[in-house]
Amino acid sequence: MSTLLELAGVSTFYGAVQALKNVDLTVDEGEIVTLIGANGAGKSTLMMTICGQPRARAGLIRYDGAEITDLPTHRIMRRGIAQAPEGRRIFPRMSVRENLLMGAESTGQRASEAEMARVFALFPRLAERHAQRGGTLSGGEQQMLAIGRALMARPRLLMLDEPSLGLAPLIVRQIFQAIRTLNRETGLTVLLVEQNAYQALRLAHRGYVLVNGAITMAGSGADLLARPEIHAAYLEGGH
Repeated sequence: MSTLLELAGVSTFYGAVQALKNVDLTVDEGEIVTLIGANGAGKSTLMMTICGQPRARAGLIRYDGAEITDLPTHRIMRRGIAQAPEGRRIFPRMSVRENLLMGAESTGQRASEAEMARVFALFPRLAERHAQRGGTLSGGEQQMLAIGRALMARPRLLMLDEPSLGLAPLIVRQIFQAIRTLNRETGLTVLLVEQNAYQALRLAHRGYVLVNGAITMAGSGADLLARPEIHAAYLEGGH
């Protein structure tokens, strides 16, 4: 497999506060890679740094063999990266269908009815509510909409930031099954930032552990699940 995304020695700051410390991370084409860690570890900052907001102050970010470290955010996303951000950030006054159309418009592409049909097949609930305003959907439906909106851009790399946050266990399983289906059936590459370490590591081919802005462990999802320190910190009520 070829490497689609690479971070090499990336450090990010908010003013004088260092949020990421010399991070090395790779995502190969066709992989699901997860990044786990406690609140405040820097997981969302890493994902935002890939998108160029904030900028990496040190290190390099490469996508599909080209350096993107200093590119404007819109040019980064138009290379085939889409993100479903933490908190969903859908357009509450727009309908489900209009929200999905915005996913294609944001990358300068024309909306595809075939792509919308694929989103509706993946998330039938969205098809049932296609004319309903986004703000009236349940939390789980809004998360489905955020992922569907990202998929409308036809990305090569889908970045998901805390897709299970605040959702009931049944909905969490549905969301993770949809990610698995996308990866298996279309070969979509996924970078998943997640606090639900158990579900994330079960899903992922590989994983990284981020602690205070630094990568402390890396390995296959199965290997990380089997490590006693992972159980103690993330699977048994630890922090």
